[in-house]
Amino acid sequence: MLEKKKIDRINELSRKKKAGILTVEEKLEQDALRQEYIKSFRNQVRDTIEHTTFIDPNGDDVTPEKIKRKREERNKL
Repeated sequence: MLEKKKIDRINELSRKKKAGILTVEEKLEQDALRQEYIKSFRNQVRDTIEHTTFIDPNGDDVTPEKIKRKREERNKL
């Protein structure tokens, strides 16, 4: 997960952009921080899904095969 300082910096740069005082260097920094944030978010969602077991109302495991394969791949590493 992104550390709080980086999220605070993203928010600070966003406020500067809205105020119209963002420099070129800060725009590049903002883009890099946003990409890092998006990557971190996607990884968290992927991890959550891969660690979830889906059970139907009858109590049967109906976890999609794709997720099961990903778990097996992860466990081999």
